[in-house]
Amino acid sequence: MSNSLFRKKSLAAIIKDSKEGFTEGHETGSMHKVLKVKDLTAMGIAAVIGAGIFSTIGEASFHGGPAVSILFIITAVTCGFSALCYAEFASRVPVSGSAYTYSYVTFGELAAWVIGWALILEYAIGNIAVAISWSGYFNNLLHGLGLDLPVWLASNYDSATPEIIAAAPKIAGLPIILNLPAFFVVVLVTYLAYVGIQESKRSANLMVALKILVILFVIVVGFFYVNTSNWHPFMPNGFSGVLNGVSAVFFAYIGFDAVSTTAEECANPQRDLPKGMIYSLIICTVLYILISFVLTGMVPFTSLNVADPLAFVFDKVGLTWISYIISVSAVIATMSVLLVFQIGQPRIWMSMSRDGLLPKKFSKIHPRFKTPSFATIITGIIVGIPALFLNLTIVTDLTSIGTLFAFILVCGGVLLLPREEKATTKRFQLPYINGRIIVPAIVILFAVLFRSGLAEKLSFSGGWEVWKHNIPFFLFVIATIIMTYFSFTKKLSLIPVLGMLSCFYLMTEIGLKNWVVFSIWLLIGLTIYFGYSYYNSKLKNAVNS
Repeated sequence: MSNSLFRKKSLAAIIKDSKEGFTEGHETGSMHKVLKVKDLTAMGIAAVIGAGIFSTIGEASFHGGPAVSILFIITAVTCGFSALCYAEFASRVPVSGSAYTYSYVTFGELAAWVIGWALILEYAIGNIAVAISWSGYFNNLLHGLGLDLPVWLASNYDSATPEIIAAAPKIAGLPIILNLPAFFVVVLVTYLAYVGIQESKRSANLMVALKILVILFVIVVGFFYVNTSNWHPFMPNGFSGVLNGVSAVFFAYIGFDAVSTTAEECANPQRDLPKGMIYSLIICTVLYILISFVLTGMVPFTSLNVADPLAFVFDKVGLTWISYIISVSAVIATMSVLLVFQIGQPRIWMSMSRDGLLPKKFSKIHPRFKTPSFATIITGIIVGIPALFLNLTIVTDLTSIGTLFAFILVCGGVLLLPREEKATTKRFQLPYINGRIIVPAIVILFAVLFRSGLAEKLSFSGGWEVWKHNIPFFLFVIATIIMTYFSFTKKLSLIPVLGMLSCFYLMTEIGLKNWVVFSIWLLIGLTIYFGYSYYNSKLKNAVNS
């Protein structure tokens, strides 16, 4: 059994499967290859510039002050290490599936299933929060135009106030409370994802162009109202205050890996996918840093813990008309995030279905639209129904853990790939930098610089109730020691090692309760794997036949 769990899939088999689609058991050929560098970059920006720049950036600025810009740089560097590793995989394994497929090549089937299950947190469940966020922006926009939906059609059961419950119509005594805008946008976006990548590409490109123009306009106008005294002190709550916003900031970045799920729809995935991911990451980081300086410069950071910080700061300086522009941009930006994630999730399920880990219907390719039709519809249902009834915006931290976990496995997977002296084709190749000396030097440097905080986190003086929250950090320290040892003895490549350690550290800044929930999520996934996927695995059955 253990051999089956860790059996790896060959690159040749993966590429062969990618050329076969299924419609009721019959091959239908490959998907439309229409995406180029500009399209992939636009999709990356569409996924990253969303709710984060319009809402969660306010919470992060409240905790970190003007120094939140440093947090965006730290997060971008962390994502940058991961993006380079994704790019290496995308150039070597140019098929759909993202981290799931990459893990199947390097770690084996069990790890692939675990990462595929974790990615459901990032895509499907995370999108519920995005849909609900979109609903809030849309309702604010309607209100600004003098239009208002009935409160019971723009709320959720678990967040409804007594006033909303009283106003709602009732059936058999049960109040009818629906978030209709959230459900509507999921249906619309699912339709775009269903009818084809060409239509999705055009929609994403248009939305990205519009929101970048608005964001640049906001930055330029905002800098005229900056009061530099608001930037002092630069780090009012210390470095720990900056890191308090890590989950909010990282949640804004998690979408760039969705670009890798479109590998089979790229004209030249080995060349274009890496460029698209890296370009989008750089552009988004610059925009986030500029926005953070505008926000913390226009008003004191202590007033930024609001749901709509961009609109708030312009209201404060008397430019209320800009708030309406921001509301329009927020609606467009959040919808583009939904679109990219609704494209990404079905393609991961499609890859898992090809391997037999999910029912074959999930790999069904529509004969006309060349999209994973059944998987796209199921994704729409899984996102749309909860968004209609529930308020799941609290999944930000949980989604970030799932994404960081995926990043760690991708970085670790690169270390297991056979090193190539020179690429045989014109594709991206991750530069090899010997980490034998650099990794131990960086670890020692950080241990010295942050020795007081390190001693405090590893101290048992506060008792179990205090120390248990440091368990993730304790695991990080163990992992760091192990990776430092292997970097020195095995001369591991620097970039993947730094990617693994930086992602693991960001995970330690997310609350312990989210680790517990994430662990439960993984246990549910393992139950499904051993109940269905293990016995239906094509790789396992091919060996046994």
